[in-house]
Amino acid sequence: MVEINDPNQIVAWFGVAGLLLAAFLRLILWVRAATPKPEPWGAEVEQKLLEPETAEACPHCSTPLLPTALFCPHCGRAVDSYNNWVPYVYSFSDGDVFRKNTSGQLRVKWLIVIGYLLLFACKIGIPISPLLCIFFFLNQQRIKQERLNASNPIATPISET
Repeated sequence: MVEINDPNQIVAWFGVAGLLLAAFLRLILWVRAATPKPEPWGAEVEQKLLEPETAEACPHCSTPLLPTALFCPHCGRAVDSYNNWVPYVYSFSDGDVFRKNTSGQLRVKWLIVIGYLLLFACKIGIPISPLLCIFFFLNQQRIKQERLNASNPIATPISET
């Protein structure tokens, strides 16, 4: 460790630490003073959601679920909170993550892309990872092109009648 013998450096480090502490405390005060967003539904809907006989719904397709369901009967997504703890079912949760990439439901952000690349390298293995990365990027290009085509439709000619 580097020793600091100069009193000016010691004072500077205390100043930097003080500024960081002040910024952190200001952040805490800012978060505490923030107004919470209003609920998107009224008190009646919230009360119905809290009733014990209210059935759970799939967060992906809103299909009602049985209390013991591990997967949605309609869309097949993993819905149980313990799916990632059961070794056999965990593989289906991984499949759900990979399926999001291929179905076009993935938001293309740099952090998500880095996460997928790390997931390919760690879960699948280094030898197969480059092949999956190629398909991943090809699929991302396809998704971008489809979204671009959907946002800029080609003008159709007016038919003469």
